[in-house]
Amino acid sequence: MSSLKQPAGLGMTGATTNNHLGERIVKMKIHNEKISCKTGVHHPTFVDVTEDVKRIAASTGMKDGLITVYSQHTTCSVIIQEPSRSNTYHDIPLIQQDLVNALAKIIPTCEYEGQYLHPDMSVRKEVLASGKGAFHLNTDAHLRSVIMGRSVSIPIINGEVQLGLFGHVYFVDWDQVRERDREVIVHIIGE
Repeated sequence: MSSLKQPAGLGMTGATTNNHLGERIVKMKIHNEKISCKTGVHHPTFVDVTEDVKRIAASTGMKDGLITVYSQHTTCSVIIQEPSRSNTYHDIPLIQQDLVNALAKIIPTCEYEGQYLHPDMSVRKEVLASGKGAFHLNTDAHLRSVIMGRSVSIPIINGEVQLGLFGHVYFVDWDQVRERDREVIVHIIGE
């Protein structure tokens, strides 16, 4: 359990107590859960985690709060976007492919050694000596993740995750050099 001091004039509800100064304290519940995602190779992967996020929120029984969907992976993002009716050959929704195309104009896909300063030569030599291939050619993924962000926060009001009519939550793996098993963290605080 965590607690939050109630500012004057705000109508917070829930289990309450008073602190040693007589101020009203509202007890908030916290819930954490992870969603597993499998990502692809040779193109960014978009995984629609909307139904998982809604299911997790509903399972907590919280009526009001804030849900944060977060990626701890430094080559990934979490975004809110509407779905497209059609997908590309790689099963990427068209609106997401438009995003990939736009980002590629400012952050070109890493295709060869030395295109970006990161990683430095010592890391490149270690990777090549290990026989793991070109897994370090993912600087573009790190930069795209920074620009797009690694989390979104969404209000829960009256038990409903507030995504609007067309909003979907997508986990995006910008790393195109190998398939991976990834996790998305869902953190909810509320009552």
